[in-house]
Amino acid sequence: MEKGLLIVYSGVSGVGKGTILSKLMPMEDLNLAYSVSMTTRAPREGEVEGVNYFFVTKKRFLEAVKNGELLEHARFVGNDYGTPKEYVEKMREEGKNVLLEIEIRGAKQVMKKCPDALSIYIVPPSIEELERRLRERNSEDEETIMKRISKAKKEMKDIDFYEHVVCNDDLDLAVNEIREIILKEMNK
Repeated sequence: MEKGLLIVYSGVSGVGKGTILSKLMPMEDLNLAYSVSMTTRAPREGEVEGVNYFFVTKKRFLEAVKNGELLEHARFVGNDYGTPKEYVEKMREEGKNVLLEIEIRGAKQVMKKCPDALSIYIVPPSIEELERRLRERNSEDEETIMKRISKAKKEMKDIDFYEHVVCNDDLDLAVNEIREIILKEMNK
C-alpha cells in the first residue's frame, strides 16, 4: 500500500474552507481523511469533539507541545491550534490522503518538516466579500470580525509560500479545481 499524501489546506477565516471540504470529503476517488486538530478554542454550535476538533484545556495543549506530540502549532485570535502527529502518520500509513486544515503559520511549520506536502491556499474574490461572509456567519462579535479581516489582509501577502492558490468565487469551480490538483498529485 502506498503512503497517502499530506495536504496542507489553508485560507483566510470566512473564505469557505469548510464548505469546500464538505463537497470534497465524500469524493471516494480522492481517498481523503480529515486531520482533526487540537484546539483551546470553545466549540461553535454544531461542532463535535473528535470530529471537528479535539477541544482541550490550555494545560493539556502545552503538555502536547512540550512532549513533541504536534506536527505544528500556532496561536490565532487568542486560541491555540495544533496537529496531532501520531494521528496524521497513522492515516497516511493506511494510504489515506490526509488533509490538514491549518492557518498559515502552522502550514509553514508543516511544509518545512514535510517538503513533500501538497499545499493549497483558498482566497476570497475580495476583502469586501470576505467581510460580508464573516458577518453572515453570525458567530463572532465585531472585534473578532475586525481581527480576522486584519489577519486576512496580512496573510494574503504571504500566499506565494503555497504551491496552489484557489479563488473561492464560485463554489463548484473551486471544488473542481482543488479536486483536479489532488488527483494530479496522486498520479505522480
